[in-house]
Amino acid sequence: MLLAIESSCDETAVAIIRRVEKGPELLSSLISSQIEIHREFGGVVPEVACRNHAQRIRPLVQQTLDDADLTLDDIDTFAATRGPGLASSLLVGLAYAKGLAAASGKPFYGINHMEGHLLSPFLESGHIPPHLGLIVSGGHTMLIDVQGHDQYQLIGRTIDDAAGEAFDKVGRMLSLPYPGGPEIEKLARSGSGHAFTFPRAHLKDAPFNFSFSGLKTAVLYQIQKLEDPQEHLADLCASFQASVIDSLVKKTIQAAKKFDHKIITLSGGVACNRTLQESLIQAAESEGFQVRLTPPALTTDNAGMIALAALLASENRPPDDLNIGINPNLPLAIT
Repeated sequence: MLLAIESSCDETAVAIIRRVEKGPELLSSLISSQIEIHREFGGVVPEVACRNHAQRIRPLVQQTLDDADLTLDDIDTFAATRGPGLASSLLVGLAYAKGLAAASGKPFYGINHMEGHLLSPFLESGHIPPHLGLIVSGGHTMLIDVQGHDQYQLIGRTIDDAAGEAFDKVGRMLSLPYPGGPEIEKLARSGSGHAFTFPRAHLKDAPFNFSFSGLKTAVLYQIQKLEDPQEHLADLCASFQASVIDSLVKKTIQAAKKFDHKIITLSGGVACNRTLQESLIQAAESEGFQVRLTPPALTTDNAGMIALAALLASENRPPDDLNIGINPNLPLAIT
């Protein structure tokens, strides 16, 4: 029975998982969102996020235990995200989880946030087969060659803005509410992806890397050219989204071919974008690949994915020393 805490950015999350014969069983997974608080600032304010984590974490842990009909005495292992993320936010979750572990004399595991995203499509089985993982979130865009649990090779990443970050920045350019991603996706449904020609970055020496800063600049220039950008809002959103998705899908398919994978996974906050899901599935199926999507509840930052990563870690390595600290720039362990 393992309790995990996630607090890497602006979502306070707690989950409880256990291993049963058929695979991992998520008994409870709760998220306390701060989106409405940060919306008035147009983005996440670290100090505000930290303060709200500190206020919410204790009652959320108790609510998660209550939902699972458990007490702290029933928990065998504790875990928390130790990076990457906002330092002040990470500190709250990690310190609280370590405190619970220390007080009860139970094991503790510090978990990489990106590994949580990477493994989230396999929550039901708990078995990690060889696959190509595409992580698309607000802070990261990564292609990872996975041979099994803790056997990862980074083969592509963004060299500037992450895809989710680009969505949010373009959303601000278009005066859309924060976060911009869901708003752009919603408006894009009634627009044309061919209305404006936006660039797709091709990096000759690093074919699986991504770049979205040039796209963001191209959108800004296009907005400045229009007499009334609001009249073209749906087309701007659709054309921008089409450029991002085209780049993500093409590079992912190319990587799957090169690294001889038959399974492609999609995870991270942007993985809930339906147009991205549909485009990736269509392109993959035409090449004979299978796509594993992350369950919707596990796409954004959540503790369920951290609990799964911690459960697998507990079955494959010793627990971490309680002196372990946060690392806001923690890299994904690469073999």
